[in-house]
Amino acid sequence: MGNNKELRIGLIGCGLMGRIHTNGYKRANDFFPELEFRPVLKAVCSRSEDKVRAFADQWGYESIETDWKAVIARDDIDAVDICTPNDMHAEIAIAAAEAGKMILCEKPLARTLAEAQQMVTAIEKAGVNNTVWYNYRRVPAVTLAKQIIDSGKLGRIFHYRANFLQDWTINADLPQGGTALWRLDSAAAGSGVTGDLLAHCIDTAMWLNGGIKDVSALTETFIKERVHQATGQVQKVGIDDACIFHCHFDNGALGLFEATRYARGHKALYTFEINGEHASIRWDLHDMNRLEYFDHADESIVRGWRSIHVSDSDQPYMDRWWIPGTSIGYEHTFLHQVADFLKSLETGEPCSPTFREALETQKVCEAVLDSAASGSWKNTDVEWSEKKKTRKVPVIGEA
Repeated sequence: MGNNKELRIGLIGCGLMGRIHTNGYKRANDFFPELEFRPVLKAVCSRSEDKVRAFADQWGYESIETDWKAVIARDDIDAVDICTPNDMHAEIAIAAAEAGKMILCEKPLARTLAEAQQMVTAIEKAGVNNTVWYNYRRVPAVTLAKQIIDSGKLGRIFHYRANFLQDWTINADLPQGGTALWRLDSAAAGSGVTGDLLAHCIDTAMWLNGGIKDVSALTETFIKERVHQATGQVQKVGIDDACIFHCHFDNGALGLFEATRYARGHKALYTFEINGEHASIRWDLHDMNRLEYFDHADESIVRGWRSIHVSDSDQPYMDRWWIPGTSIGYEHTFLHQVADFLKSLETGEPCSPTFREALETQKVCEAVLDSAASGSWKNTDVEWSEKKKTRKVPVIGEA
């Protein structure tokens, strides 16, 4: 059993992601009892006192604040969790780093590459522990895909393709900005599907397949004007409703990515497929506990796609959960990241993805938007070192 040293959490923002992160903090030690550190829900912050008090009462936070600066100023806060709209990430993270706080930040890291670089500079100058919530890395099936790729079973990789499809903005009367709709306001979000959806695809892709070298992209905004919820005025829409890009990876593979909020019938369809010299892998968030695998080395009479149900105790993370054949869900990926962050405090190793790694994803997002605006290929200037930037993943068959 762990020593359960306290890690006092200050949560800034109490919307959907605040709920999900809090669930991870509350349950991590139940399922990872050997961890030395135990999250303590010390304070939660939101501008609405009624809203934040109700959140604190429901989720068990000891106190509330209505000004994020007060959270950072408190001596009884060890780690700040940023669950705000994107336009607040940089200011809060920089101030928290200067105050010596550990930082856990929602994705994307920032609205722009310039903001993200300022955040990384501040974090690294302060030397504080940090991570960014790209949670899909912690899906057991996705982690298994990483293990298979690192084992060399796929051989040389030729293709990586991914999409992330939603349909929730297909309504010309939907306003932009304000509570719940800040993702439609470029001033708050920075971008549309590129930063919100493709950022997930890009982070996973580079974790699995290495750096993205250059991109060629198209974006579209289907509804050009919307009423702004805060002002009541009709304003130009500045975010991208849809984006398609193709790319070269550093390893020579070709990549094809698509994201949209205009795919009727899809709420959160995230898939990827990787085609290699010897084998292929594909995964679908809608069936997140399965990994599909094709191995050309199989005998021809039985060769075909196999469906691996990732639930056995020797598969990633699954020794913490139920009996083989049963499933876990979306919320468990965040719990896994909490556990990995707590473990990193013991070992001194970074909890991937760090701000530095998330900066590389931000570079790709910015190159995608620049390419779409200019109608030309753009270099990403990504510096991706697997050895330095990714937490160790056991190789298949390793003891």
